[in-house]
Amino acid sequence: MTDLLLHTAEELHQLPRTGRRAVVMTMGALHEGHATLIRTAREQAGPGGQVVVTVFVNPLQFGAGEDLDRYPRTLDADLAVAEGAGADAVFAPAADEVYPGGDPQVRITAGPMGERLEGATRPGHFDGMLTVVAKLLHLTRPDLALFGQKDAQQLALIRRMVTDLNFPVEVVGVPTVREEDGLALSSRNRYLSAAERHTALALSRALFAGRARLAAQAALRARAEASPASDERATALARLGEIRASADAHAVSAAGAGLPDAVRAAALHVLEEAGRHEPPLVLDYLALVDPLDFTETGQDFTGQAVLAVAAKVGSTRLIDNIPLEFGAHS
Repeated sequence: MTDLLLHTAEELHQLPRTGRRAVVMTMGALHEGHATLIRTAREQAGPGGQVVVTVFVNPLQFGAGEDLDRYPRTLDADLAVAEGAGADAVFAPAADEVYPGGDPQVRITAGPMGERLEGATRPGHFDGMLTVVAKLLHLTRPDLALFGQKDAQQLALIRRMVTDLNFPVEVVGVPTVREEDGLALSSRNRYLSAAERHTALALSRALFAGRARLAAQAALRARAEASPASDERATALARLGEIRASADAHAVSAAGAGLPDAVRAAALHVLEEAGRHEPPLVLDYLALVDPLDFTETGQDFTGQAVLAVAAKVGSTRLIDNIPLEFGAHS
């Protein structure tokens, strides 16, 4: 496994290049989610290509009071995961190799999108993240860079940076990997006690509740489109005493109204219940956003959206999200 390991930019640049190169950037503590990224990179690079995994705990993206010193460092185990998933090399530089002059004076700025949601909670986090991603793209010189969709805002900002600054790389998003109980895989899950983990399941349950509400409302809307006179029918049924049928017809009639709010409400109900658990879930944000700029969706929104949540359970902060499709035939 030591044959995989590179510590310096010089060693990395001496790595013979074969075919397409794919890079997977990590902060270590690799788990099945990272392994899925590496396997996907292996598939996309092809049998004649090359997969480079970076392992670097980036100090620039940790704010005051965050867990830089606590963040797990498990390089030997990481090498085994990377090799098993198909990596050709692991670049694990020291901080002074990435930032030889200390903290860099010139950094990438995330702009307005970097100040929303995660950026509002963690000021400067995305500036630090984009700065190290830019440096690692220059150092590894990949054709493809793969990132997990669990960090949806990070993925969106990297795509924006690559487009705006003309990086010659294709950014590939890979779907979130979950435990059997629905919890999104994260290096921070290891901090959760059994009781905290039980509470933390509310994050994924809330997202799935929002998705289920969207599907149910979409089915009702399809019926409404097939029965344009359902509101008149509901009134007629009520006069005849058919209260259940009337209520159903009214629901069909109103199916298209306030759909984003209905999705948010379904998710929020689950999160509020978890706030009464012991230990409680402490909600940071629940947002339904446009993935292009991470602004909140309006009631007439159509197209791809991201339902995102962040919360603390005990001392551990967790994030999760799912993609949703809003439209006439959602």
